[in-house]
Amino acid sequence: MSVDDRQAPELRVQKWIGEDGGSVASPLKLSDLGIGPKIIFAFQHWCRGCHLHGFPTLQKLHAALSHKGVGFAVIQTVFEGAEENTFEKLRENQLKYNLPIAFGHDVPPTGALHPTFMEDYHTRGTPWFTFIDPSGRILFSDFHFDEDSLVKDLD
Repeated sequence: MSVDDRQAPELRVQKWIGEDGGSVASPLKLSDLGIGPKIIFAFQHWCRGCHLHGFPTLQKLHAALSHKGVGFAVIQTVFEGAEENTFEKLRENQLKYNLPIAFGHDVPPTGALHPTFMEDYHTRGTPWFTFIDPSGRILFSDFHFDEDSLVKDLD
C-alpha cells in the first residue's frame, strides 16, 4: 500500500461526461466531488485488470460509500493506446458498470509524456485508486488495497 500524505493537486483533466452521460460545461474540480473524502479511479478501456478488478471494486465502494458523503470520479488516463482508449469509451463504461459518476478523459498535453492525472498524482498505470481525505490530503494512491477495510473505516 502506497501512502502519499501530500496535498492533492487540483484536477487538470479537460474533458468530462457527467453522472448522466451528458457533457460537463467546465472541467471538474476536486470541490465538485463534495466536502467529504474522495475516491478517484484511473483506468484505460483496454485494460483487462480494470474490467476484472478495478471496476468491480469501484462498484462495491460506490454502493457502500456514496450515500455517506464520499465523492467519486473516474479518469481514463490515456498513456498508451489512444486509438482504443477514446473519449467515446467513457459512456460505454459508465453504462456497463452502472456508475452514475463523472468520467474524465485525460490525454497527455502537447509535449508531455503522460496525462495530467498521472503526472500530478504520481500514478504508475491502471487500474489505480487514489483516496483523498476531507482536508485534501492524499491518503493512498496505488493499484492494490483492502476495500473491505476501507469501507469499514469510512462507515
